[in-house]
Amino acid sequence: MKKAHHLVLMIMLCGMMALTGCSKGGTENASDTGGKQAQSEETGQNSDSSLKPYKITLVYPATAPKDLQLVQEEMSKYLTEKINATIELKPIEWASWDDKTNLMKISNEPFDLMFTASWFSYPKDVAKGQYLELDDLMAQYGKDIPGILGEEFIKGSRIGGKLYALPTKKEFGQGFGFLLDKKLVDKYKFDTNGIKTLEDMEAMFQTIKDNEPGVTPIVSSKFTNIWEAANYDGIVANLSIPRGSKELKAVDTLEDPKFIEFYKRMFQWNQNGWFDKDILTSDADQGMNMIKAGKAFAVAQSLKPGKDKEMTVSLGVEVVQVETAEPFTTTGDAQGAMLGISRTSKDPARAMMFLNLLYSDPKLLNMLDWGIEGIHYVKKSDIKIDFPEGVNADTQTYPNPGGWMFGNQFNSYLWANEDPNKWEEFKKFNERAEHSIALGFAFNQEPVKSEMASIANVEKEFGASLRSGAVDPEKIIAKWKEKRKSAGFDKVKVEVEKQLAAWAETQK
Repeated sequence: MKKAHHLVLMIMLCGMMALTGCSKGGTENASDTGGKQAQSEETGQNSDSSLKPYKITLVYPATAPKDLQLVQEEMSKYLTEKINATIELKPIEWASWDDKTNLMKISNEPFDLMFTASWFSYPKDVAKGQYLELDDLMAQYGKDIPGILGEEFIKGSRIGGKLYALPTKKEFGQGFGFLLDKKLVDKYKFDTNGIKTLEDMEAMFQTIKDNEPGVTPIVSSKFTNIWEAANYDGIVANLSIPRGSKELKAVDTLEDPKFIEFYKRMFQWNQNGWFDKDILTSDADQGMNMIKAGKAFAVAQSLKPGKDKEMTVSLGVEVVQVETAEPFTTTGDAQGAMLGISRTSKDPARAMMFLNLLYSDPKLLNMLDWGIEGIHYVKKSDIKIDFPEGVNADTQTYPNPGGWMFGNQFNSYLWANEDPNKWEEFKKFNERAEHSIALGFAFNQEPVKSEMASIANVEKEFGASLRSGAVDPEKIIAKWKEKRKSAGFDKVKVEVEKQLAAWAETQK
């Protein structure tokens, strides 16, 4: 009798739980969302009115546009239909990004998705537990994503074998070269199709120096960073794997003859007067603004198909690109633009549903990228858009916030002046990119974090002078190496070798 009585009580309790939906406060959890999600899988959509309303917060670096609220409301209407969610777009100025996002993380502020990258704190934040592991969430709520991204892109995004953020589907690697002022290219009849090497560029720079006294041949020392990225898979502290290496072994670039010869060339470029006077502090944005003002000829850029057309639209002045190295893919490139789900998200499942839409739903992606049809752009064809009448690059009220940061860019509309075959060219670009032998390896700095902090200070002392061409590399490198050794470089090198060997074992 006692057992029967307990059985009746258990049946009654289960029935009551079923009626109340087993709710945990007001917060939607992954298992609850998943059960309701299953009800709508037959339709191929996430739309289900039984999902609780939820606001997804997306944090990314950008200047808040005038019509941010308008676009946010339009996206929210669409998301309500799809996954019963609204969206808060939270752009943060690039200059304020570190301070504001660090405060958000330290204070445990609830938010759902944040832009991250290998060059933008991704490994550091993963080590601190800032982002959730995504494999299980993607298997349940992001089923379209693996087929869209492909195995190599996902492999390159992992840290320690685990996935903590999803990369934008875009170029899989970097191209390397320059953007040039097309007016001057045409004026001097430069054959940009024939440009393949730095030597080819030098004749152009000298022509500008000799004939255009108010124009700087090349702005920003960014080109030196781009050259290094084209030739080495950098790990840390000038320890890198040379491009084309068949051996998983890091070299010290400060001892590499190819590296030293390149910086001798940069020293000569500086002596020739080809660089801008602010070379130590100027950046690519300053270079583009100087081109727009007619005060510069070239600025170095990491390239992709159609980069010149994109910059022409955003800048409002025509530029043309030249490639000085074939594309190269490293772990840093695979992790070059990503979205991670914060550990403070109140509904990680819904955040993953949103990500799934960013990769699979062109309508949602293009709202985020370009705004609202008829207000911020007009359709010229199924894939082409242009500014509405009376609007241009300077007067637009929803400039692209950085489409390269979001979802599947192969679904993004093209502008009227862009090559209609751009995405096909991206595919070819990705196929011809050479992959580093260490693609997928990410160095964990935690075991040597104090040494890395000291080495970073040494880098600040010497790196800028070297990369600006301001000093003879042979004079500065010896001093750099000496101070770096005192900062603990040998210990870092041993740790890099140890982690590379351990990672190599996992690849067999």
